[in-house]
This record gives sequence, C-alpha cells and structure tokens, in this order.
Amino acid sequence: MKKENNQTGYLLIAIGLVLFIAGAYSYAHQPGPPKLSKQAKAVQIATAPSSVKPKAVAIAAYTVAPTLPKYISIPSIGIGTTRIIQLGLLSNGQIATPDNIYDTGWFNQSAQPGQYGAMFIYGHVSSWTADGIFYNLKKLKPGSDVTIIRGDNTFYIYRVVTTKIYPYNNVPMSSVLAPIQSGTPGLNLMTCTGSVIKGTSEFNERLVVYTSLVSR
Repeated sequence: MKKENNQTGYLLIAIGLVLFIAGAYSYAHQPGPPKLSKQAKAVQIATAPSSVKPKAVAIAAYTVAPTLPKYISIPSIGIGTTRIIQLGLLSNGQIATPDNIYDTGWFNQSAQPGQYGAMFIYGHVSSWTADGIFYNLKKLKPGSDVTIIRGDNTFYIYRVVTTKIYPYNNVPMSSVLAPIQSGTPGLNLMTCTGSVIKGTSEFNERLVVYTSLVSR
C-alpha cells in the first residue's frame, strides 16, 4: 500500500512538472502586454524631439547665411528670440521637423524672408514632458505681428491674416506653401493641434497661421 502511494505521488509530481514546463514555454512565447508597452514606448522616445532647452549662449552664437531666416519672435504669445533651423524633405517626401521642441524649422524649399511667395515655418506643440515653442500658436489672432530676423540681422515683420485648422492627413500643402495675399510675401506657421490619436503619438489636426509682410 505504501509502495502504491509513493508511485501515485511520483506520478502527480511528474504531471505537475510537465504542466509547469508547458506553461512556462507558452508564456515565454507569447508577447505579453508589459513587454509590448515597453517596446512601443522605447520606439516613441527614440524618435521624439529633444526637450532640452538650448542655452542662451548657444542661441546668441547661432549663425546662418545672410539671406536666410535666423530667428523668429512673437512677443504676443510669449515667444522670444528663437532659432530657425533649416528643414529639408524626408525620404518619404514629407517635410522634416525640428529635432528640439524649443526650435522652429524653416522648409528650405519655401521662400526666404521678404521674397515673393511664402516662407513655411514649423514648430512643435509639445513633447511627452513639456510644452513646445508653438504651444500657444493657437492664441495668435489676426493683426498680431511675427518678426523674422535674417542672417544679416535684417528685420521683417509679418502680420497675421487668418488661422485655419486641417485634418492631419489632409493638409493642403499647396495653400500652406503659398502667400495668403497674392502679390505680397507671406509667412505661414504650422503646428499640431487637436487630440492625440489613440495608440499613437500623432495629433489628429494641424493648425496653420497665415501672415503677410507689412514691414522690412
């Protein structure tokens, strides 16, 4: 009787070990939510712009070619002298964005300051942890002034004409890259707005502020 009890006990232990091993194998080969969430967050952080504020000395030492845009200033919404970085096109044909949320970016295939056509400048609305340079762009009203300073320190003042909001996947770039008033040099500013699309770091709308040159 004792021998049979021992055999039964060994059998139950063996079954338990088999079930444990099978369960462990199954768990190891299923991508659990914590692991997936960590991977997704790592990808988002790796591709996110920097939230480190440029030091005043770096901003003051910033230089560009004489005819290119160097700084932007919009005092009415709290934007002081801010660098304008050159932006080109990505491999997918989209316009690149600044690497830092405290810088703005000028699309280098748009007009230069004072030229006919329109300058196009993009700035981030925020990062995961901080407000971006264009966080208050939504507060900019018609009649407000935007100052652009060229590399040779020439000042150009543009005045807000209108503001428009577009779906993130349906921005009319032909309009965004054109002056709002025909025959007058323009400057158009864009940032993200609306709500974050569930499961992504993408906003569902774009805010564009259209301005026209009034003084140089």
